[in-house]
Amino acid sequence: MTTLAKPARSAPPQPGAPKPRGGYRRLGDLKIALFFIAPAMIGFIFFYVVPTIRGVYLSFTEYNILGDPTWVGMDNYTAIAKDPLFWNSLAVTGQYVLINIVLQTALALGLALLMHQVAKSTLIRGALLLPYLMSNVIAALLWFWMLDYQIGVVNQFIEWAGLPRVAFFGSEEWAIPTQAVINTWRHMGYTALLIFAGLQAIPGNIYEVAKLDGASAFQTFRKITIPLLRPVLVLVLVVTVIGSFQVFDTVAVTTQGGPVNATRVIQYYIYQRAFTESDFGYGSAIAVILFLILALVAFIQMKFLKGNESDLD
Repeated sequence: MTTLAKPARSAPPQPGAPKPRGGYRRLGDLKIALFFIAPAMIGFIFFYVVPTIRGVYLSFTEYNILGDPTWVGMDNYTAIAKDPLFWNSLAVTGQYVLINIVLQTALALGLALLMHQVAKSTLIRGALLLPYLMSNVIAALLWFWMLDYQIGVVNQFIEWAGLPRVAFFGSEEWAIPTQAVINTWRHMGYTALLIFAGLQAIPGNIYEVAKLDGASAFQTFRKITIPLLRPVLVLVLVVTVIGSFQVFDTVAVTTQGGPVNATRVIQYYIYQRAFTESDFGYGSAIAVILFLILALVAFIQMKFLKGNESDLD
């Protein structure tokens, strides 16, 4: 009669026995990861975290570069609430953001669809990034000369067409829309590439099924492309809104806040109060308010547009 041998039980680890090597491997991987992350982390701490903390502290002080900070509590914030220039700069920035968001998102989406369906050439796709690779200052100066009232080539063409010249930078009605168009021209190629990457992630068989069901191109775009692009579009909106609120270079090299405060965006107002008037405490308080506005806007966008969810399930 045969008996089945019972499987041998593993003996408990004896004291002093070597530990499994998996834990050492994970610890070694962590050390290597920290080694590669350290330069970026050090830069982030010294160039972002520390200045942010100091800026928050300075917002509660009266400070100029020639003296020491004097604690004034909420005085700067109380003064900001009564400052008409602050509210004007906030309104001007809001107008700029609205124009820039609508134009840039619409044009970038159109370019992304063209790249996905028509323009298959890598050269053409890469050419869309050329304006983005240009410095903000250079792009602003280029358009400043092209849109000049007297010698600008755009006004020369407008006059040749029999229309009156337009003071793009000298008119209160045209100044902010002109600034928004310049920045839209510079950034829409990069935004289009982000959306194009999202289009590439949509499975092609979904479009084939929609075509077999007789869906038109517009129906496919509205019911398939847009819903599946939602996470990418939310990312684009968050990045574009934050970047639009931080517009400074174009205004600084073209209109300097004019005419009559028509382009005094909030970033330029911070620069004027802090560096032109040497009121760093007041400028820091405006910067803190801007930070809170951007954090709130980003939270609302991610929360209600559900940017962290995908329909590709």
